[in-house]
Amino acid sequence: MSDLVWDQVASWWQEKFTEGADPEYVEQILPLIAGELEARRPARLLDVGTGEGQIARMAAALGIDVVGLDPSFVQVDEAARRGGGPAYLAGSAATLPFADGSMDAAVACLVFEHIVDVDVAISELGRVLRPGGWFLFCLNHPLLQTPNSGWIDDHILEEQYWRIGSYLVEDITQEEVDPGVIIPFVHRPLSRYVNALAAAGLLVTRMEEPAPPEGFLARAREYREAATIPRLLYLRAVKQ
Repeated sequence: MSDLVWDQVASWWQEKFTEGADPEYVEQILPLIAGELEARRPARLLDVGTGEGQIARMAAALGIDVVGLDPSFVQVDEAARRGGGPAYLAGSAATLPFADGSMDAAVACLVFEHIVDVDVAISELGRVLRPGGWFLFCLNHPLLQTPNSGWIDDHILEEQYWRIGSYLVEDITQEEVDPGVIIPFVHRPLSRYVNALAAAGLLVTRMEEPAPPEGFLARAREYREAATIPRLLYLRAVKQ
């Protein structure tokens, strides 16, 4: 996928998802990552798909040496402008510019569902992590956020349920996430991620499927009705 796409949507992302604008980041994602980092205190952390750096800055505030990497020069420039301690560089998850075993930990949040070369990128993470290092991995839930999934209010059968799309079919879709904002999404089953992690020597030691946070549910009635359907999948994997 062209890196130009991420340059084009960078300002939209910064406006909608950073500096407290997004309740899922504020109430769920950032606390989850912070809890892991506070418990383990890695010396050196790689933030893959750092965007404008909100996770990287949070980690740096804990005294961690952080490098944020993103394919978008616009995002990297904005991350550097916002400061906060991390170092930033533009680059691809599929060709990480770091030595073998040079990182104590890595994090990737809502990134890998946009990466086509998933096996290569996860292999690269396994390469740069030291033995015993760990990878914090957040995804749009591959099962429950499959394309064409969603809340169904069937007035004929008088039933309400969550419809799941073609879960086993790997697919790349162009999704209009806001008027005029089109982002590529790669859907693949959870097994693809877990098997890629295993092939890279990364053993899953924790999995979370948290309910959507209150701030998100309060945005629309239909969100509240789907409160038992997780949007996020969280994995922690340890390098063997």
